[in-house]
Amino acid sequence: MIQIKNAAELQKMRKACAISAAALKAGGEAIEPGITTAEIDKIIYDFIVRHGARPNFLHLYGFPATACISVNDTVIHGIPNKQQQIRPGDIVSIDTGCKIDGFNGDNACTYACGKIDLEAQRLLDVTKESLHRGIEMACGGNRVGDIGHAVQSYVEENGFSVVRTFVGHGVGEHLHEEPEVPNYGKPGRGPRLIRGMVIAIEPMITAGGYAVRWLDDDWTVVTEDGSLAAHYENTILITEGEPEILTLSHTEEDL
Repeated sequence: MIQIKNAAELQKMRKACAISAAALKAGGEAIEPGITTAEIDKIIYDFIVRHGARPNFLHLYGFPATACISVNDTVIHGIPNKQQQIRPGDIVSIDTGCKIDGFNGDNACTYACGKIDLEAQRLLDVTKESLHRGIEMACGGNRVGDIGHAVQSYVEENGFSVVRTFVGHGVGEHLHEEPEVPNYGKPGRGPRLIRGMVIAIEPMITAGGYAVRWLDDDWTVVTEDGSLAAHYENTILITEGEPEILTLSHTEEDL
């Protein structure tokens, strides 16, 4: 069942999303050559806990870390570890969030480590813009399919591919709630968007084909063809007018 949030619940969600956004920003700012993904994860964990929240990815379905940190051809669910060092020219996707006062925030961003090649930069730019185009369609009265169609159309016009295996979702007392929010589809299809719904829109885009495979750890998902992947995500509140982005970038001073 799709949950509609009341004013009191939305205030709690704004708090969770603000901390989630600031934690993501802290992790992104830590990216530099030589840092390990485990060190980035620790920075995000410490940030969330310092602000009285709980990392909501940690132990969710058995996931062993605070953030999914996915490098280059890893699409999602990369497990931070002490052996994986970030190198110049890498692209690094961080997906993380927190729970506080019973409600969740969720967001993701792909960062460049130093100078990256032009095609990698174009992938990041197109993926980020596809998120914005999806958000533009997240208005009361529209349907979930309108979001996916906007994302897919823009991505494919630019020669990239939308991962089909994973989708966005509702967010609230649970990190993953109904409805599913695919990054592909036809306009006018799917559940209608209603004021008070909160959803995570999260395009996962590849520079090659959209097929993916799991590594032996049963978590890490990489592109089948070895192409680069990017991932951007915001938690969005549906209103009667323009959607409200709950995970707009925050700094620690904003909290």
